[in-house]
Amino acid sequence: MHFLVRLAVFLSLCGCSNAQGQTKEDTEEVKIEVLHRPENCSKTSRKGDLLNAHYDGYLAKDGSKFYCSRTQDEGHPKWFVLGVGHVIKGLDIAMMDMCPGEKRKVIIPPSFAYGKEGYEGKIPPNATLMFEIELYAVTKGPRSIETFKQIDTDNDRQLSKAEIELYLQKDFEKDEKPRDKSYQKAVLEDIFKKNDHNGDGFISPKEYNVHQHDEL
Repeated sequence: MHFLVRLAVFLSLCGCSNAQGQTKEDTEEVKIEVLHRPENCSKTSRKGDLLNAHYDGYLAKDGSKFYCSRTQDEGHPKWFVLGVGHVIKGLDIAMMDMCPGEKRKVIIPPSFAYGKEGYEGKIPPNATLMFEIELYAVTKGPRSIETFKQIDTDNDRQLSKAEIELYLQKDFEKDEKPRDKSYQKAVLEDIFKKNDHNGDGFISPKEYNVHQHDEL
């Protein structure tokens, strides 16, 4: 995932102009430090894009590492759609407006991470997290009108498993370390599990969640 130049950028989940009634969660921020940003950046990440990135996660309190994407799935960078909950809220925020090749260091408060519950013994309750991120690729993900039309090869205004599988196959082929079929199948099943809300075996424009898709 992607990059930086001390943009001392601070993003908050909700922009509230009135301080009255704010909770601690309202005022906490994801802090972003740009470590490297390519000079040539013609495309930046935005909600709905499909990203390919590596990231390492640390507990901010003591610097202990709890996650390293390079040690998972034979070292393949992670593919995920930005802004739709495939990663924790803090990473969705931290990876907006990134260029391919960019590197960032981000600090994520508990309210945008695992909160009071923590996570499976790896993340303690109320833990602030630090991530080092390197973004490799930004492509139109399954939330853009253009991509919906591209995937919908028979123009029936719904996406079948066969259509999405073909689209994913083309994207996986761009990876320097091609994925095996079992991984691709797992990704496809996960997409339908999270998006085929009525269980009919197709993903409609509404389920696809394109941002105001009047033309669909």
